[in-house]
Amino acid sequence: MARPGKAIGGIVTLIILAALAAILYFKFWWVFSDGTKTGELNSLTYTGYVFKTYEGEIILTGYGSKNAAGTVQSKTFKFSVANKEVAQKLNQMTGLRVTVHYKEYKGALPWRGYEKAVVDSVAEEATTSDHEHTEEDFFL
Repeated sequence: MARPGKAIGGIVTLIILAALAAILYFKFWWVFSDGTKTGELNSLTYTGYVFKTYEGEIILTGYGSKNAAGTVQSKTFKFSVANKEVAQKLNQMTGLRVTVHYKEYKGALPWRGYEKAVVDSVAEEATTSDHEHTEEDFFL
């Protein structure tokens, strides 16, 4: 005959384990946001003591400070890269204007990188100097 206290203890343990699993999932594996950022790729490093990861930084520029008209503001977007091929592509684009697609998590995992934002793809931004203007471009 099973003791009722033992059955209740087992149920409570299962509930606690399920709650812990849900918390860990939402903190480290559930994608909180996903989007793109465009800016100048400032740096990409391969760093870490135990888990070596790729860490990067993009300078995002903007216009129009609240304090003075016509000023330029900038801020940085720090990210990690889990995919080696994406990191190699980014490494060749340092100093260029790039658009990255990223997924942001509520927590960082050591083997995924130090930042909550993890870049999974990259594209070089086309600049106006890369495009030859024709007469039709000006009249559209």
